[in-house]
Amino acid sequence: MTTLFADRTCVEAVEEGTSLAPKFNQAGLIPVVTTDAQTGELLMHAYMNQAALVKTIETGEAHYYSRSRQTLWHKGATSGLIQYVQQLLIDDDQDCLWMRVTVADSGASCHVGYRSCFYRQIPLGTEAVRENYPITLTFTETAKTFDPQLIYGDTPNPTQL
Repeated sequence: MTTLFADRTCVEAVEEGTSLAPKFNQAGLIPVVTTDAQTGELLMHAYMNQAALVKTIETGEAHYYSRSRQTLWHKGATSGLIQYVQQLLIDDDQDCLWMRVTVADSGASCHVGYRSCFYRQIPLGTEAVRENYPITLTFTETAKTFDPQLIYGDTPNPTQL
């Protein structure tokens, strides 16, 4: 694959330059935080490899690398909940991406059926640690946006134990 990325030759060029020089980790991945472009709500966190980043740039639709399935993943290809990229940002040392998206149809991004993958809250404070074992999560979303069984059918669940 022809690369669209610059070599990482010096700190100044990475931090202050205009060339895209992403730093992928040892597994060839870079983390991506995805938020709703209108509300700023955090929808999901995932990873991209070089191919996913190039495909996202080319198409304007979110592509990720699925670590559980070990494959390129076009978000919404199965569910129809395509993420349309409104803005793609990279952090100062170019090792993390922030994608601002609009989502097709119901606006949901979570394979479990909730709008956001971050639908549970962890209690804070020493009482939470001392009085709860295991720590009890509380739901921040009370209703699913869609029924995963209707959308995904027999597609294997990507969550691994």
